[in-house]
Amino acid sequence: MEMHQVRYFLAVARVLNFTRAADECNVTQPSLTRAIKQLEAELGGDLFRRERPAAQLTELGQRMHPLLKQCYEAATGARELASSFKSGEVGALRIALTHSVDLSLLIPHLDEIKRMFNRLEFRFLRGNAREVAEFLKKGEAELGIAAEISEEWDRLDTWPLFTENFQLVVNKNHPLAAREKIDFVDLRAEQLLSRNYCEHGARVNSSLREHGLNVDRSHEIASERDLIELLEADIGVAVVPDTASIPPTLKRANVEGLDARRTVNLYGVAGRERTAVASAVMRMLRGADWQQFIGKAAGV
Repeated sequence: MEMHQVRYFLAVARVLNFTRAADECNVTQPSLTRAIKQLEAELGGDLFRRERPAAQLTELGQRMHPLLKQCYEAATGARELASSFKSGEVGALRIALTHSVDLSLLIPHLDEIKRMFNRLEFRFLRGNAREVAEFLKKGEAELGIAAEISEEWDRLDTWPLFTENFQLVVNKNHPLAAREKIDFVDLRAEQLLSRNYCEHGARVNSSLREHGLNVDRSHEIASERDLIELLEADIGVAVVPDTASIPPTLKRANVEGLDARRTVNLYGVAGRERTAVASAVMRMLRGADWQQFIGKAAGV
């Protein structure tokens, strides 16, 4: 079935006249009639009763009309969308982030990129470091953001964005919230909440363990949202990166001697053509002043 055949059928069904339909479609009547006969042959029956002065839809034609109309409109919409993408009127951004990367870091750049395109479609994918690498490999994402992807793949391009420290976060009513100085000794009696979804979670736990903290008895958390709710309920304390968003109900504090840092990277696939949106976002992220986010978070 060809789309021009469907277009001719819809034109005849609308005006109920082969000659007028041919004029509307800017083709000769024999060409239009031949195309409709080919369509009828594929569908296994007549679509029109060729009467004078007007053609009439047969029972098969009446049943096929809404289906063929929907098919034609879908194809037309697809062509228009493809044309809009090609001309830059519509943009799409497919980006994968690990669970430990706060989306708020991207909001200023997404707001700026929105003004560059008449229509913009975002697709955000979440996963662990391995899953982000798979999103990139399979082409489901054009860009990836993660603290670390250990995947050994020679087509994986990496650009460091920023390096940040980790801090202790507690409920604002917790006794440690009022302390100006916190040592590891102060944490030995506290219930730790482990961010196992963080790429550096194991390293942070290893650092805490070296300072005598019983990390093995910590609560294992699967998402940032769960972590915030547990902290707000004062069920434990957590060590989080500087750029992690926290509500006013929580407070950050530095722990003396805590040696935990991570570098957040931007990833792409070498040799793969990128959309105009992805290329623009890449330039923005690589040229951004990330220190404003780190400094703001650390000062809370």
